[in-house]
Amino acid sequence: MPDLIAYYRLSREKKRGNGHAAQPAWGWSLESQQSAVEALARERCVGILTSYQEIETGKRADRPELAKAIAHAKRARATLVVAKLDRLARNVAFTSALMDSGVDFVACDNPHANRLTIHILAAVAEDEARRISERTKAALQAAKRRGVKLGAARPECRNLTDKARRKGTKASAAVVKQQADEAYVDLRDFFAALRPAFSYQQIADILNLRGERTRYGKPWTDVAVLRACRRLGIGSF
Repeated sequence: MPDLIAYYRLSREKKRGNGHAAQPAWGWSLESQQSAVEALARERCVGILTSYQEIETGKRADRPELAKAIAHAKRARATLVVAKLDRLARNVAFTSALMDSGVDFVACDNPHANRLTIHILAAVAEDEARRISERTKAALQAAKRRGVKLGAARPECRNLTDKARRKGTKASAAVVKQQADEAYVDLRDFFAALRPAFSYQQIADILNLRGERTRYGKPWTDVAVLRACRRLGIGSF
C-alpha cells in the first residue's frame, strides 16, 4: 500500500444555553483522529507523508485544505486517509472532489470504504439525476402537447455560431488551466516562503530532496518551479 496523506476534519456546531453566547462544540478531536490514522499506518506498515486539517462548518462548500490534501496525494501517488467516514454521503463537496481526483481513499473506522464506496455514492446520485431527467422529459412532452415550442423549433435555437464555438473552446481551455492550477495548491505556502530567498533551481533541489515530484511524476527543475510559481501568482518573473 502506498504512503498516506492524512486529512483531519473538525466539525463545529453552535450551542447556546443559560443566556451565554454561542460556543464551538468539537466532534472527534484532532488527537483522536491522529491516533486512528497512526494506528492504521502501523498496521499497514506505511508512512504518513504529511497531514492537512480543516474546520468544516455547515455553510462552507469549499474545502481548501482538502484540495491541498488531494493534490498532494495525487502528485505523490499516495493514499488519502481520514479517521472517520461519518457524513461522507451527505458531503457533496468531499464526494465530488474525491471522484474527480482519482486518488485512492481509506477511512480508519471503515477500512473497506475506499474509492469503491465513492463510486457507489456516485451511482446513487446518478440514479437520482436519471429520475430527475425522466420527470423533466415528461414535463417537456406535456408542454409540447399543449403547443409550446421546444428546442430547435424556437427562433433563438439554431446551429452553433462561430461565437458559440469560440466560447466552447475557451471553456475547455479554462478547465485544463484549472486542473493545472490545482495540482500544486498544497505547495503555495512553501513556494511563497522560499521564493524571496532562494532561486528556482534551489527550490527544485529542495523539493527533490524531499522526494516531491511534479504532477507528471518527474523530478523538479528550475523551469518547473518557475511555471508552478507563475500559476500560483508567487514571486517575480
